[in-house]
Amino acid sequence: MLKNPSIRNYGLPKRVLKLAEVRHEWLSNSAIQGIILDLDNTIISEDDRYFSPGAIQWIEQAKLLGFQFVLLSNGKRRHRARNWAEKLELPLINPAKKPLPFSFKKALKQMKLEARQVVVIGDSLHTDVIGAWWIGCPWIQVASLPHPPRWWERLVGRWVQIPYPAHEKRRKLGSPVVSTRGGKATRAVLTAVLMSVMMRVDR
Repeated sequence: MLKNPSIRNYGLPKRVLKLAEVRHEWLSNSAIQGIILDLDNTIISEDDRYFSPGAIQWIEQAKLLGFQFVLLSNGKRRHRARNWAEKLELPLINPAKKPLPFSFKKALKQMKLEARQVVVIGDSLHTDVIGAWWIGCPWIQVASLPHPPRWWERLVGRWVQIPYPAHEKRRKLGSPVVSTRGGKATRAVLTAVLMSVMMRVDR
């Protein structure tokens, strides 16, 4: 975890280990009012196995503090992205086609904010960070949650993603969750899973 925010990037750190390490006061002190948030491997692993520890509580607290959100996902399984957006009660743009600027601009328009007032948080340099830089938003890159690597990640992943540290893997990650593939998981089951995660991840 970074001890102090960088003096660059509008006073925000450029990298942290996980979403829950981003202090809300950092955002407030930097006049941030909106958050463009990545889904896969930032909040939940793309194979639906792990939540980022403390992420749900962090999002809920940010809502209470008045921050606006838009989820931007490049995920090809649109039903899955919609399902998680509904469970997290966050507006979604999918497919976002990051790092192209169109979805970022759409998110800014939805929030009625300027780029300077919105931070982009995600795990990938080539999609989230470059997209933020392209439209003039500050950004914070988090480590990618453990997930089955795709072919391109085997080749260049170490240059565009921050690997989740081995010592953190040995500590308790967010508990495994029920997959939403195929849309067969019911709202009741997913709600129960989310509640279980919220109670366990900070133990």
